[in-house]
Amino acid sequence: MVRSITKIAVATAIVFAGYLLGQSSTRAQSLKSTFIAVGSSTLVPYGWVDFCKRYAGECNTKEVPAADVNYTAQTAKLMKRINSWVNSNIKAKTDQEHWGVVDRWDYPTDGVGDCEDFVLLKRRLLIEEGFPRQGLLVTVVKDEKGEGHAVLTVKTSQGEFILDNLVDEVKPWNKVPYRFVKRQSQTDPNLWVDIGVETTAPLVVSR
Repeated sequence: MVRSITKIAVATAIVFAGYLLGQSSTRAQSLKSTFIAVGSSTLVPYGWVDFCKRYAGECNTKEVPAADVNYTAQTAKLMKRINSWVNSNIKAKTDQEHWGVVDRWDYPTDGVGDCEDFVLLKRRLLIEEGFPRQGLLVTVVKDEKGEGHAVLTVKTSQGEFILDNLVDEVKPWNKVPYRFVKRQSQTDPNLWVDIGVETTAPLVVSR
């Protein structure tokens, strides 16, 4: 078990090192956004529960006060840089093609993954850059076809922004073509809350 965790840590470190080498002088954009209205607690996605079985150290957290990312030109630049870098350096592949299972959330340490794997890596890289974990929320949405998809919501002092593996541009949450379903609570990543009007959650997220 220790050897397996060490291999994962080394592989993730290699991916992160590649990100550092690929940093560019992307000019930050000044964006305006608003805040998402969240509802009551809801079912935790199976993918997150399964992820936590394999990465217990990242999920065994205590409840903490909510904290937003301080929105500055620098944080906007970092969001753009990390979103673009991960999108460019991770090859999209469904869990069925990759693992032979319908849904598995994991770090794309072998360079491939689907939407939630992109999200998990972006979240980790932003935490490495000093962003508070409470402001980086794994979010489940329905796309234009009503299919499940995962994005990273960054809750900042100036509103909420979406990092998406389908586009490099970081957009305000209300400028993306999705129906928001649920996301992590700011105070505890193992608690999830509804977003907006009630809808049936997708069984899997795989784009």
